[in-house]
Amino acid sequence: MPEIAFLITAFATLFVVIDPPGLVPMFIALTRGMSAERRRAMAQRACLIATALLTLFGLFGESILGFIGISMPAFRIAGGILLFLTALDMLFERRTQRREGQQADPDHDPSVFPLATPLIAGPGAIATMILLVGQSGPGWIGTTWVVGLLLVMMATTFAFLLLSNWFERMLGRTGVIVITRLLGMLLAALSVQFVIDGVKQTGLIG
Repeated sequence: MPEIAFLITAFATLFVVIDPPGLVPMFIALTRGMSAERRRAMAQRACLIATALLTLFGLFGESILGFIGISMPAFRIAGGILLFLTALDMLFERRTQRREGQQADPDHDPSVFPLATPLIAGPGAIATMILLVGQSGPGWIGTTWVVGLLLVMMATTFAFLLLSNWFERMLGRTGVIVITRLLGMLLAALSVQFVIDGVKQTGLIG
C-alpha cells in the first residue's frame, strides 16, 4: 500500500485538476433545456466514459500515445482546439438558439464531447493519471490504489453534476444565459492556454 501522504496528495491533485464544482455551471450551460432525467443520464454517461478513459490512460497512457506517435503536447493542443470550438458555440448563441422551447434538441448529446472529454478527462487529468501511476511504486498495488481514488473522484464529480438542477432553479433563465456567455469567454481562454502550454512543451517557444 502506498503511503497515506501520497494517497491524500493524489486525491487532492485529481480534485483540483478535474474540478467538480467548476464543472457544474458548465454542465448547466451544456444541458440547458433538458429534463432532469436526461440530465442525469448525460452526467452518468459522461462520468463513466471519463472514468474509462482516465483508467485506460493511467494504465497504458504513455505506451498508447507513443505507439500511435502522439506526444502529450500534441494531445494538449488538440484538446485546446476542440474546447475553443465549443466556446464559440456558447458565445455566439448557437447553442441557446437550439435550446429554445420546452425540450432540448433530441440529437444533442454533450456527454461524450465536451463533457467526458476534454472537460472531465482532459489533457491535464490524463497527464495527472499517468504521473500518479508512475509515482505509485512498482507492482499493481499502488496502481490499484490510484485507480480506486479515481473512482471516488468520479463519484464525487457525478454528485456535483446532479446538483445542477438545483443551481439552475436558483439562478433562473437570465442567470443561466449570463453564466453561459461568461463561461464561453472563460472556456475560450482556457482552450487558448491549453494550446499555449502544448506549444511550450514542444520547445518551440520559451
